[in-house]
Amino acid sequence: MGDSSDEEYLHTEWVPYSERKEWADVTPLPQDDGPNPVVSIAYRPKFREVFDYMRAIIAKGEKSQRALELTTEALRLNPANYTVWQYRRDILRELKADLQDELDYLEEVIGQNAKNYQVWHHRRVIVGMMNCPKWELELTQNALDNDGNAKNYHAWQHRQWAIRTFNLYDDELDFVDRLICEDPRNNSAWNQRFFVLKHLGFTPEVIKRELAYAMNRIRVIKNNESPWNYLVGVLRQTETGQLNSHPEVVEFSKGLYDAGNRSPYLLAFLIDLYQEQALQQNDNESAEKVYTMCIDMASKHDVIRRKYWQYVAAHLKNQLSKPSNPKQQQ
Repeated sequence: MGDSSDEEYLHTEWVPYSERKEWADVTPLPQDDGPNPVVSIAYRPKFREVFDYMRAIIAKGEKSQRALELTTEALRLNPANYTVWQYRRDILRELKADLQDELDYLEEVIGQNAKNYQVWHHRRVIVGMMNCPKWELELTQNALDNDGNAKNYHAWQHRQWAIRTFNLYDDELDFVDRLICEDPRNNSAWNQRFFVLKHLGFTPEVIKRELAYAMNRIRVIKNNESPWNYLVGVLRQTETGQLNSHPEVVEFSKGLYDAGNRSPYLLAFLIDLYQEQALQQNDNESAEKVYTMCIDMASKHDVIRRKYWQYVAAHLKNQLSKPSNPKQQQ
């Protein structure tokens, strides 16, 4: 639908507004760049004329069908123009236009500008005006399924807004599970899974299930940051919020390490785990493990962040050496 309309538009001989009888009553309003512009943009004649007439319509406050059509043409030329989108919304309200037609129009625009914030914002406003999210999950799914768009921030934000606003959580876990199966490194899908469960509630049963889910994904690709981050996020939802709150996770991570795995994400997890134990229990053995792993990270496995790992080790030493440490006072 979108492709055919654009092809028709591109192959139709364009008539300047200054030559259209129905626009004879409008005096175009040129862009005011001041008397001495530092850099004067060389707009194409068509672009300049459309926006000169757009400015004139906005200046006179005209909200009509021809003004609506003018916004359509202006947005073809610059779909990121916030002012035109805002004025288009004003026109739609004034005309009491059929907003379903607007959703159809937006589906075309999003198909060609899936990473344009203004388009998604306009869609959100229109859906809110209609109070009808009927097409939003399908729309965002199509946008995310397109090549290269699986991590489209704007599509995900719109999807979360629709789910949160209209309580559309029911089938979302199945949707994100499919995406994670297709691409286990899709951090956006992992984030969406956490978003849904945060709303539904991290009960002890859910936490246990999700820890198993993350560990199973790690077993498939051990050097995958996304499930490691998810694992930590779920552990923080436990009653204590500590990384050692579930022995099966501690055993799992230690088992990987003992088997020779040196994924930087595994090491980062163990450093945080042992650091917590060292501070809570004034445990020198755990502290020594932190120092050793930090050296390994800085020199072998995460060299680009070597100063960070040096800081982690030094900070822990400093914390443990303080006389005011509650553990040392006991």
